Amino acid sequence: MSPTNSALPRQVADAYVDELIALDPITGTYLGVKESSSRLPDLSPAGQEAVAELLRATLARLDEAERLPGADSDAERRCARLLRERLTAELAVHEADEHLRAVGNLGTIAHAVREVFTVTPAQTEEDWRAIAQRLRAVPAALAGHRESLALGLERKLYAAPRPTRTFVGQLDEWVDTGEGRGWFEDFAADGPDALRAELDEAARAATAAVAELRDWLRDVYAPAVADAPNTVGRERYARWSRYYNGTDLDLDEAYAYGWSEYFRLLGEMKKEAEKILPGAETPWVALAHLDEHGRHIEGVDEVRDWLQGLMDQAIDRLDGTHFDLAERVRKVESRIAPAGSAAAPYYTQPSEDFSRPGCTWLPTMGLTRFPVYDLVSTWYHEGVPGHHLQLAQWVHVAENLSRYQATVGMVSANCEGWALYAERLMDELGFLTDAEERLGYLDAQMMRATRVIVDIGMHLELEIPADSPFHPGERWTPELAQEFFGAHSSRPADFVESELTRYLTIPGQAIGYKLGERAWLLGREKARERHGDAFDLKAWHMAALSQGSLGLDDLVDELAAL
Repeated sequence: MSPTNSALPRQVADAYVDELIALDPITGTYLGVKESSSRLPDLSPAGQEAVAELLRATLARLDEAERLPGADSDAERRCARLLRERLTAELAVHEADEHLRAVGNLGTIAHAVREVFTVTPAQTEEDWRAIAQRLRAVPAALAGHRESLALGLERKLYAAPRPTRTFVGQLDEWVDTGEGRGWFEDFAADGPDALRAELDEAARAATAAVAELRDWLRDVYAPAVADAPNTVGRERYARWSRYYNGTDLDLDEAYAYGWSEYFRLLGEMKKEAEKILPGAETPWVALAHLDEHGRHIEGVDEVRDWLQGLMDQAIDRLDGTHFDLAERVRKVESRIAPAGSAAAPYYTQPSEDFSRPGCTWLPTMGLTRFPVYDLVSTWYHEGVPGHHLQLAQWVHVAENLSRYQATVGMVSANCEGWALYAERLMDELGFLTDAEERLGYLDAQMMRATRVIVDIGMHLELEIPADSPFHPGERWTPELAQEFFGAHSSRPADFVESELTRYLTIPGQAIGYKLGERAWLLGREKARERHGDAFDLKAWHMAALSQGSLGLDDLVDELAAL
């Protein structure tokens, strides 16, 4: 579908989605487009330039659309602003050749090639035929990715060495899951007997392609980037920050805000820790006590089921009181993340027709015993009322928005900000009165505050403030960042290491949680001031969740006007 000269912004945006799906069937699969199930995108430099050309052409169409009668309505204006901001930010990243050094421990296109199989329909023999075809496409996709990385080497555009080493280790797990076969072979084992030979052959070819990429990264790429910096500097950081946050942030102000939240939360954590372990030297000593003596869930299947029950309970208690949920939005599934994932839990949005529900994913990192304090607020964040209520509601009201606003136009800081706001909301509503669970919630909030500090601090090599209890006056390095993060987190060492590698992989993304939450809180406060005693929190929540995606440039103003 191509827009005509009379297309308004929402039509231009939706035509862009159609054309993007043709180039990127991974996006199509997440949207539930059946025809996408058998294909993978062209990840070579030529394939990625084709996507950039689509961005440029769509921006030109948007210029025309914004001049038409009716383009100034609220619905068209909001969509146009989002589309222009998103495509401009994406194009800036592309034109800086960031795709030529896309290596890291999560969120890269290579991860997407594997993870898309976990959301590909797999109910019928026809579904599995499409999966077999997609498996056969893995070698070409990874070869295209390698071609892009090789061009990056040629142009001296290097990925950071630490994320590169980590990714090589992840590929080892994808090649051999411990059963003498690769992840793709494990995945294909669930297919029907009638296609067994075809699936096994295609899965072995996919695993061989992963092994080939791993060997090249280990033997050629990693030595070439070994002396490259792990951090990106202010110019690249500002570009990525715009991409993930939908605004040009004052990074120095944001860094100072991170410190102010750090000190506020530290005071709260000390009070809560005293209830658990009186006299504890730090809140994290009390959390370490809970690791041994607090409430736990034993078993991987058991924790999956427990998290499902937690989300089901939250839906039952919030629906009709603080939210009005459509029946199809009430369904969300708890799942275990595939081996070889990064350490952080995550969420996947439902397909456009809700035939695939929204899902939360827990990486177990080989564990079978899970402390409750570390799970409750995290699943309020990932599931209900966090990511699931927002992203599923967007899909539910997509006809009133545009397909683009409800799906691929997502701004990370908007979504992560809402999810962090959701954690705080559950505390405000009295769901976190248990001392273990509330200290876990504060620990999760502290993690998001320290993310702002270390992500901005290490990439910009800022000075640690004089009133800091940690290395005052020194300049941040990744090593200091990991030490600081680990000292202010209940998470185990492998999680802390994975997190710091994540910040080196996707600079500017981790700050969006706390800065996005600040925007949501400010928007709510302004709306409350405007309405006075007539302010209706439930109505505000539903109106806010039905706006579709917004960058932080627009979010506060739009929330305040509700």
